[in-house]
Amino acid sequence: MTDTDTEIIPDLVRALLQEQHPDLAGLAIREVAGGWGNQMWRLGDELAVRMQRMDPTPELQLKERRWLPVLAPRLPLPVPTPVRYGEPSKRFPKHWTVMTWVPGEPLDQGSISHGIHAADTLADFLRALHVEAPAEAPTSSDFGAHPRQCVGGFEHFFQAVAPDDIAAATRAVWDEAVAAPEWGGPPLWVHGDLHPANVVVSDGTLSGVVDFGALVAGDPAWDLAAAWLLLPAGLASRFFDRYARADEATVRRARGLAAMRSLFLMLMGQNGDRGLPGGKPNWGPIGRAALERVLKGV
Repeated sequence: MTDTDTEIIPDLVRALLQEQHPDLAGLAIREVAGGWGNQMWRLGDELAVRMQRMDPTPELQLKERRWLPVLAPRLPLPVPTPVRYGEPSKRFPKHWTVMTWVPGEPLDQGSISHGIHAADTLADFLRALHVEAPAEAPTSSDFGAHPRQCVGGFEHFFQAVAPDDIAAATRAVWDEAVAAPEWGGPPLWVHGDLHPANVVVSDGTLSGVVDFGALVAGDPAWDLAAAWLLLPAGLASRFFDRYARADEATVRRARGLAAMRSLFLMLMGQNGDRGLPGGKPNWGPIGRAALERVLKGV
């Protein structure tokens, strides 16, 4: 269901295609599990339909439409690229977009077995993404900002789920991030939401990046937190050596943000256990493992 109580079912997806893109309406339609702000449907073998669901405004989809065609050609991993636009109508009063399908399995449903390859691949992807953003690039007061702008969020997650045995160490990592100097360079393109459900894996390594709804111009530390959120233990140093652009302060900010994002994953897992909206039961162990990697610094 959406926040307008419109049930998104295959018949609705097909009807919308028939109305606005009839040449695509004959392709097979299959639901993709997961998704919160948007619901995804496979469309044939090479496309997907991204349906605005719980996002209160179309801003995130419109941002992807505007900027992914600019970024995709220079990124070394596949990312979803808009190919057709679906506009609000009486049948469905929200935006939807036909995008290229990125093959692979979401990391929160899979695993990385070729860790060195994955670390190098992630570093190369972020080196390509992290270039100076144009003046008209989107900005945000939270995603892409210095950790001190996120103290309220950290405290909420920390109070909700921080394990007693590592609470002090978690807070110490966060405090170091808050105290770290700000990013001193120009605002860079930042994915902003790199967690295990927003990357895909194939053959034991990273093979694609999805969901650019949080794309902003800002501090690259937000993406560098992925060294602990995505990669197996022991590979953070390999990642940062390959990335080769992060000074000590940036690593400190990235590590603190990784701690905060790990707590978020744990909270989503806890919500899943309680049957609360947005719950992802399998994210709890994923978040705890990531937090342990953060605290070990590896």
